[in-house]
Amino acid sequence: MTIECTKFYINGDWVAPAQATTHQVINPATEQPYASISMGSAKDVDTAVAAAKAAFPAWSTTTVAARIEILDKIIAGIKARAEELAQAISQEMGAPITMSRTAQVGTGIAHFTAAREILRNFEFEETRGTSRIVKEPIGVCGFITPWNWPLNQVSCKVAPALAAGCTMVLKPSENSPVSAYILSEIIAAAGVPAGVYNLVNGDGPSVGAAISAHPDIDLVSFTGSTRAGREVARAAADSIKKVTQELGGKSANIILDDADFARAVGGGVLSCFNNSGQSCNAPTRMFVPEARLPEVIEIAKAAAAKAAPGDPSADSTRIGPVVSKAQYERIQSLIEKGISEGATVIVGGPGKPEGLEKGYFVRPTIFANVNNQMTIAREEIFGPVLTILTYNDDEDAIAQANDTDYGLSGYVSGEPSHARNVALRLRTGMVHVNGAGPDFGAPFGGYKQSGNGREWGIEGFEEFFETKAILGYGEA
Repeated sequence: MTIECTKFYINGDWVAPAQATTHQVINPATEQPYASISMGSAKDVDTAVAAAKAAFPAWSTTTVAARIEILDKIIAGIKARAEELAQAISQEMGAPITMSRTAQVGTGIAHFTAAREILRNFEFEETRGTSRIVKEPIGVCGFITPWNWPLNQVSCKVAPALAAGCTMVLKPSENSPVSAYILSEIIAAAGVPAGVYNLVNGDGPSVGAAISAHPDIDLVSFTGSTRAGREVARAAADSIKKVTQELGGKSANIILDDADFARAVGGGVLSCFNNSGQSCNAPTRMFVPEARLPEVIEIAKAAAAKAAPGDPSADSTRIGPVVSKAQYERIQSLIEKGISEGATVIVGGPGKPEGLEKGYFVRPTIFANVNNQMTIAREEIFGPVLTILTYNDDEDAIAQANDTDYGLSGYVSGEPSHARNVALRLRTGMVHVNGAGPDFGAPFGGYKQSGNGREWGIEGFEEFFETKAILGYGEA
């Protein structure tokens, strides 16, 4: 029996769509329908934007204390429904249930908590000489989010926007909408005023395009592929609205000669395979000293053996399926491309893992003998596929790492001062040194075709403001 999520949340009510068109959400582990949603249209977006625009004057002038109270209630609501959210995420996009309970739901809580703490200490005004500099909420925001980290990527937009005093219209991915539906129920129960937060389900060409182009939306924040990001920017251009984007990545993981190889290589393999490789900041290009490639291959094989795919509902599973048939087929095509271009498969390869013929399961795959011009080293695969490349010295490693259209994240392992010096020379928005994990107080975003603007931390919070200078404010 499928879950029915066929209404939209607009202006404080759950309402039917303007046109009744349904979409089946497929559980990627079973290939069976898990839920059904309505697919919205530009008319639904118009209604939601009108509600958000009408709600903005009152919400933007609420007190910090009032917004903190709302955020507290949302955090409590997420915690109270954490297991329900975890089960939804696992079934809508295939994340192992243990990961859903910890990382997937945990990041949602973390973003609302971080936004609350930033708001508590944020300086909305300052005086410079005789001028007063004021930070004001930017207005109505349109959010378009992907399926791979559904609660995380909704929360890191919605939480700071609510805290800043903005109103919003959210379009979550049609592949993973149920967790956003539950979050919308939590937000409604927290007492967010009518029109401040609105949910319209749908696909990119209909709802996403309507949000991007809407003249009454002041900011569009998009997370997804670089290809789709170009379309969002084009649609937004006519109204000269602010556009922030977190796009694709092909992150380098440089293992320096003075690193702990067992820890760095093994950790790099598991990090690449985490979430079935469906993370934009995954360390998918591992650079190792040429002379130590045989050692690296043996460590990588041993690490990969710990990451066998399995039923995502089992507590012991570390890797679930990829999100859809289309994604599975794309990954298979790129694995075949790597083989045809001369790379060596040392783990995995084409096809499904043994015993997992049902579901969109991919064999975790590691390629060696890869050069930086091969397709598998250039394109974002978005699956559990790692490429191992070699370098001659630090300069060569840095040059190869930076030789990419992307610049989202990077990873460096080695003696701390050595690793930090290399990290400073990588053209990426983030660098993880010696296996450092995420930091919700630090900005998340990239260089080049990995996007523009930032999420997370004070930098992400400030994206939701306009800056006004009142000149002569201090004069008699």
